[in-house]
Amino acid sequence: MPNSLLHAVHVYPVKSAAGCAPGEVEIEPWGPAADRRWMLVDPAGKVVTQRPQPRLALARAEPLPDGGIRMTAPGCEPLTVAVPAPAGTTGVQLWKDKVEAVEAGAGAHAWFSAYLGTEVRLVHLDDPARRRPVAPKYGKPGETVSLADAYPLLVATLSSLDALNSLVAQGDHADEGPLPMSRFRPNVVVDGTAPWAEDDWKRVAIGEVTFRVTEPCARCVVTTTDQRTAERGKEPLRTLARHRRSGEKLLFGQNLVPEGTGTIRVGDPVRILE
Repeated sequence: MPNSLLHAVHVYPVKSAAGCAPGEVEIEPWGPAADRRWMLVDPAGKVVTQRPQPRLALARAEPLPDGGIRMTAPGCEPLTVAVPAPAGTTGVQLWKDKVEAVEAGAGAHAWFSAYLGTEVRLVHLDDPARRRPVAPKYGKPGETVSLADAYPLLVATLSSLDALNSLVAQGDHADEGPLPMSRFRPNVVVDGTAPWAEDDWKRVAIGEVTFRVTEPCARCVVTTTDQRTAERGKEPLRTLARHRRSGEKLLFGQNLVPEGTGTIRVGDPVRILE
């Protein structure tokens, strides 16, 4: 892939909320700097995402230099949240994982609760170096992850999106396409590959940082949510079920674990090492 390049970088400071697309990002052992260091939980301490709350797609999180965030959402005054003081952690549930995190202040809880119309709390992952190991199926001892689903980064390719959209156009919900890349919420987007080439990657270098490719990303109902309107349709899950199924999983994109740290920039060359 001599002409493959990093097309875009995405960071999502609050899990399941809208993020930003900086021109470059520092890669830390647990993922892109500022990515998914915050998340919402319900009164029982369980993670709250776009799955039950599609309007989270319209709440935009901007990372601040000190680790805090600035939130904007329709009908709400902007909110700035500072990194909470380390006054003890609380156990929260992120899918199958029990994670220790620090609660934000009452103002942040109230802002998100008012916006979503249900009681939620905002929590911050204070120490990603030791709080949560990478999914054990593919993780190595000592590897950790932020509040992403299981792995530090997700990569997708423009050519695979184009191929998927061609299949959507041939299906029974063609009017929903073409779908934008935002449906899949990747961290890095690569241009200049063959469609589905990422299925065969084992190690990849983006600029100065190398990554181990772990497993394909299984997709959920969030991909059917228009990230600009929060409305839901049938695609891409209908098409993925026909063409990209592995057992019960519907696949698009690949999960990555950094093998080092450094900065990646839009326009960086992408090299397949294995």
